[in-house]
Amino acid sequence: MRKIVLNLALSLDGLIAGPNGEYDWCFTDADYGMTEFMNSVDSTIMGGKSYRLLLDYGSPYPELTKYVVTRTERESPYPNVVFVRDNVSSFVEDLKSKNGKNIWLFGGAEITQMLLERDLVDVLMLAVHPIVLGDGIQLFGKSSSRKLFELADSIRYPSGLVQLIYNKK
Repeated sequence: MRKIVLNLALSLDGLIAGPNGEYDWCFTDADYGMTEFMNSVDSTIMGGKSYRLLLDYGSPYPELTKYVVTRTERESPYPNVVFVRDNVSSFVEDLKSKNGKNIWLFGGAEITQMLLERDLVDVLMLAVHPIVLGDGIQLFGKSSSRKLFELADSIRYPSGLVQLIYNKK
Protein backbone atom coordinates (compact mmCIF):
# COMPACT_ATOMS: atom_id res chain seq x y z
CA MET A 1 0.00 0.00 0.00
CA ARG A 2 1.19 3.50 -0.81
CA LYS A 3 1.99 5.90 2.00
CA ILE A 4 1.07 9.52 2.56
CA VAL A 5 4.31 11.33 3.42
CA LEU A 6 4.23 14.82 4.88
CA ASN A 7 7.56 16.37 3.87
CA LEU A 8 8.06 20.01 4.70
CA ALA A 9 10.24 22.65 6.29
CA LEU A 10 9.63 23.60 9.89
CA SER A 11 11.04 26.36 12.06
CA LEU A 12 12.20 25.71 15.62
CA ASP A 13 8.98 27.29 16.87
CA GLY A 14 6.81 24.90 14.84
CA LEU A 15 5.91 27.19 11.94
CA ILE A 16 5.73 26.15 8.29
CA ALA A 17 5.53 29.68 6.88
CA GLY A 18 5.80 33.27 7.98
CA PRO A 19 2.74 35.41 8.77
CA ASN A 20 2.17 36.18 5.07
CA GLY A 21 2.84 32.64 3.88
CA GLU A 22 6.48 33.38 3.12
CA TYR A 23 9.04 30.62 3.15
CA ASP A 24 12.13 32.65 2.22
CA TRP A 25 13.75 31.38 5.42
CA CYS A 26 14.06 27.83 4.06
CA PHE A 27 17.58 26.67 3.30
CA THR A 28 18.29 26.11 -0.39
CA ASP A 29 22.06 25.71 -0.24
CA ALA A 30 22.02 21.89 -0.49
CA ASP A 31 19.81 19.02 -1.65
CA TYR A 32 18.89 17.92 1.90
CA GLY A 33 17.70 14.54 0.62
CA MET A 34 15.12 15.94 -1.80
CA THR A 35 16.41 14.06 -4.85
CA GLU A 36 16.04 10.72 -3.08
CA PHE A 37 12.64 11.75 -1.75
CA MET A 38 11.38 12.88 -5.17
CA ASN A 39 12.32 9.47 -6.58
CA SER A 40 10.09 7.84 -3.96
CA VAL A 41 6.85 9.70 -4.87
CA ASP A 42 4.72 9.99 -7.99
CA SER A 43 2.06 12.42 -6.81
CA THR A 44 1.24 15.18 -4.36
CA ILE A 45 -1.76 16.17 -2.31
CA MET A 46 -2.09 19.84 -1.44
CA GLY A 47 -4.62 22.42 -0.45
CA GLY A 48 -5.87 25.19 -2.71
CA LYS A 49 -3.68 27.88 -1.13
CA SER A 50 -0.53 25.81 -1.69
CA TYR A 51 -1.61 25.14 -5.26
CA ARG A 52 -2.14 28.84 -5.98
CA LEU A 53 1.28 29.57 -4.49
CA LEU A 54 2.85 26.99 -6.82
CA LEU A 55 1.15 28.58 -9.83
CA ASP A 56 3.35 31.62 -9.26
CA TYR A 57 6.30 29.40 -10.19
CA GLY A 58 4.83 27.93 -13.36
CA SER A 59 4.41 24.18 -13.19
CA PRO A 60 6.91 22.83 -10.67
CA TYR A 61 7.23 19.07 -10.38
CA PRO A 62 5.64 18.46 -13.81
CA GLU A 63 6.30 14.72 -13.50
CA LEU A 64 4.01 14.43 -10.46
CA THR A 65 0.25 14.18 -10.50
CA LYS A 66 -1.09 16.96 -8.29
CA TYR A 67 -4.26 16.29 -6.29
CA VAL A 68 -5.58 19.64 -5.13
CA VAL A 69 -8.19 19.80 -2.38
CA THR A 70 -10.14 22.95 -3.20
CA ARG A 71 -13.59 24.47 -3.34
CA THR A 72 -12.68 27.23 -5.79
CA GLU A 73 -10.44 25.93 -8.60
CA ARG A 74 -12.19 24.41 -11.60
CA GLU A 75 -9.45 24.03 -14.20
CA SER A 76 -5.69 24.20 -14.43
CA PRO A 77 -3.38 25.62 -17.06
CA TYR A 78 -1.14 22.58 -16.50
CA PRO A 79 -1.53 18.84 -17.07
CA ASN A 80 -1.51 16.28 -14.28
CA VAL A 81 -3.75 18.33 -11.96
CA VAL A 82 -6.83 16.73 -10.40
CA PHE A 83 -9.18 18.79 -8.26
CA VAL A 84 -10.78 17.09 -5.27
CA ARG A 85 -13.85 18.77 -3.84
CA ASP A 86 -15.87 16.16 -1.96
CA ASN A 87 -15.28 13.09 0.18
CA VAL A 88 -11.60 13.90 0.61
CA SER A 89 -10.95 11.14 3.17
CA SER A 90 -12.50 8.48 0.93
CA PHE A 91 -10.57 9.82 -2.05
CA VAL A 92 -7.26 9.63 -0.14
CA GLU A 93 -8.00 6.13 1.18
CA ASP A 94 -8.73 5.00 -2.38
CA LEU A 95 -5.59 6.71 -3.68
CA LYS A 96 -3.45 4.95 -1.07
CA SER A 97 -4.81 1.56 -2.16
CA LYS A 98 -3.86 2.04 -5.83
CA ASN A 99 -0.56 0.92 -7.32
CA GLY A 100 2.20 3.48 -7.43
CA LYS A 101 4.85 5.22 -5.42
CA ASN A 102 4.25 7.12 -2.20
CA ILE A 103 2.20 10.33 -2.16
CA TRP A 104 3.72 13.61 -1.00
CA LEU A 105 1.51 15.61 1.31
CA PHE A 106 2.90 18.86 -0.01
CA GLY A 107 1.27 21.33 2.24
CA GLY A 108 -1.45 23.40 3.48
CA ALA A 109 -2.05 23.46 7.21
CA GLU A 110 -5.75 22.72 6.75
CA ILE A 111 -5.36 19.65 4.53
CA THR A 112 -2.53 18.39 6.72
CA GLN A 113 -4.68 18.76 9.84
CA MET A 114 -7.62 17.00 8.20
CA LEU A 115 -5.55 14.02 7.02
CA LEU A 116 -3.79 13.72 10.39
CA GLU A 117 -7.15 13.80 12.18
CA ARG A 118 -8.33 10.89 10.04
CA ASP A 119 -5.08 8.90 10.58
CA LEU A 120 -4.22 9.01 6.87
CA VAL A 121 -0.68 10.38 7.24
CA ASP A 122 1.87 7.56 7.44
CA VAL A 123 5.21 9.36 7.56
CA LEU A 124 6.36 12.77 8.83
CA MET A 125 9.56 14.10 7.26
CA LEU A 126 10.26 17.35 9.05
CA ALA A 127 13.21 19.47 7.91
CA VAL A 128 13.76 21.48 11.08
CA HIS A 129 15.55 24.73 10.26
CA PRO A 130 17.55 26.43 13.03
CA ILE A 131 15.45 29.58 13.03
CA VAL A 132 12.72 31.02 15.23
CA LEU A 133 10.20 32.93 13.10
CA GLY A 134 8.13 34.27 15.98
CA ASP A 135 4.91 34.48 13.97
CA GLY A 136 3.36 32.57 11.11
CA ILE A 137 1.44 29.47 10.16
CA GLN A 138 1.62 26.58 12.61
CA LEU A 139 2.09 23.06 11.37
CA PHE A 140 -0.27 21.43 13.84
CA GLY A 141 -3.59 22.73 15.04
CA LYS A 142 -5.76 21.30 17.77
CA SER A 143 -6.51 17.62 17.51
CA SER A 144 -9.35 15.57 18.89
CA SER A 145 -6.95 12.79 19.85
CA ARG A 146 -3.28 12.01 20.28
CA LYS A 147 -1.33 10.82 17.27
CA LEU A 148 1.66 8.62 18.03
CA PHE A 149 4.64 8.44 15.70
CA GLU A 150 7.94 6.60 16.07
CA LEU A 151 11.32 8.09 15.14
CA ALA A 152 12.70 6.16 12.16
CA ASP A 153 15.72 8.35 11.36
CA SER A 154 17.38 11.68 11.97
CA ILE A 155 19.92 13.33 9.71
CA ARG A 156 22.02 16.27 10.82
CA TYR A 157 23.42 18.57 8.14
CA PRO A 158 26.41 20.94 8.45
CA SER A 159 24.06 23.94 8.05
CA GLY A 160 22.32 23.03 11.32
CA LEU A 161 19.20 21.73 9.56
CA VAL A 162 17.99 18.43 11.00
CA GLN A 163 15.74 16.05 9.06
CA LEU A 164 13.49 14.06 11.38
CA ILE A 165 11.63 11.08 9.95
CA TYR A 166 8.74 9.58 11.90
CA ASN A 167 6.51 6.63 11.01
CA LYS A 168 2.93 6.31 12.22
CA LYS A 169 2.83 3.84 15.06
